[in-house]
Amino acid sequence: QVQLVESGGGLVQAGGSLKLSCVASGFDLDGNAVGWFHQAPGKTRDGVSFISSAGGSAVYATAVKGRFTISRDLAKSTVYLEMNNLQPEDTGVYYCVADLEMLGYSFYRGAWTYWGQGTQVTVSS
Repeated sequence: QVQLVESGGGLVQAGGSLKLSCVASGFDLDGNAVGWFHQAPGKTRDGVSFISSAGGSAVYATAVKGRFTISRDLAKSTVYLEMNNLQPEDTGVYYCVADLEMLGYSFYRGAWTYWGQGTQVTVSS
């Protein structure tokens, strides 16, 4: 049974940093696509960053490139999203995602099978 459990959200001032964690169980991170989506208040869930199932390369949405870093610890079965220079528009719920059949990665939310419960990030100006 696949489970994704996020943690690490919180309240931070603009310019600050947070590191989100997603503990995965029921499957191996190696060789499977994982990543993070962001849902701002009143908006749709948008892709933030992913680790491709093909080779484990990292990809980022334009809005976060250079500020966010995705990584994984295979031994701990954990995916991380380190977020620096946070801005008020980064406020929202961050969801960890995984898919066991995806080739590569996808920014389309409908392509992902497994979702965590989400963790709230609030950035004050």
